[in-house]
Amino acid sequence: MAGKITMDDIARMAGVTKSTVSRYFNGGSVKESTRERIQEIIEEYNYEPNAFARLKARESNVIGVVVPTLNSKITSRVVTSIGRYLRDQGYETLIKDSDHSTELELKNLQRLITLNVDGILFSAINITEEHRSLIQNSPIPVVVLAQDYPQGICVVYDDYGAGRTMGEYIGSRSRGPVGYMGVEESDEAVGVTRKQGVLDGLKKCSAAEVILAAGDYSYESGVRMARELLDQGPLGAIICATDRLAFGAYRVLEERGLQAGKDVSVVGFGGYDESTLLKPPLTTLQFDSYGLGYLGAETLLKRTRGEPVPKKQIVDFHMIEGNSVIKEK
Repeated sequence: MAGKITMDDIARMAGVTKSTVSRYFNGGSVKESTRERIQEIIEEYNYEPNAFARLKARESNVIGVVVPTLNSKITSRVVTSIGRYLRDQGYETLIKDSDHSTELELKNLQRLITLNVDGILFSAINITEEHRSLIQNSPIPVVVLAQDYPQGICVVYDDYGAGRTMGEYIGSRSRGPVGYMGVEESDEAVGVTRKQGVLDGLKKCSAAEVILAAGDYSYESGVRMARELLDQGPLGAIICATDRLAFGAYRVLEERGLQAGKDVSVVGFGGYDESTLLKPPLTTLQFDSYGLGYLGAETLLKRTRGEPVPKKQIVDFHMIEGNSVIKEK
């Protein structure tokens, strides 16, 4: 088809009415198969200028939220906090789960921009050049959560500070090799920054040998990494990048007739409620996830109103001491 297409053209090619296409652009109720077909046509013909110009003239009172996964205690706290704050301000949330896929993250961002929500809160796995291009060219404001984003606005955890605090905590108590169960470096905040904090904290305390393992965020990955570390010999401590990974470490210690807090120190990050039910309760660092969601939502609404906001805001953390660390004699 020569030249630019119109909404009438989109409706005809999708086999729907023009009002259905209009509902799609305004974030209304449209069958998923129809929504996907309209999106395919829009992408194929690069249709967007006229639609965005028309739709930006009014507010939708909808905020888009992109998260790496819904199967996470931390994410659920963040999303809950975002929802509570936005409801109080008269907004609804449209949540898109990326299932830890960078490709799906980009598609979710593009979809929300096309739907012309009033703004987007983007909890990122990482920030690639494609992400930067999409965010910088977005006609609606985007606030990045949980990953440092110098080119724009972000609200982050103090991953380095938390990692260093935990490294010093274990480094001052452990008398044997320390195992670190982390995640892949594609997640810069946890896979790189948090790990570096841990290593620097251990180094400051002149800790013994540090053995590294990497995987994903799953319990199964925690089990695999714990076996891998323990197969290399006795450990004085295991530092886990998340509490869920620590659950896997507990399982492997039990398999081998060992106990956290007695034979090996085990610590995590997250402060999950379930961590208090472990035997013994897990020592862990808890981030202010509710604060991250609240601050992100507040910052985004200020941006939609054209108010000045800080480029980077950092939320705090605190230690929850269980009985999973060997007591000094």
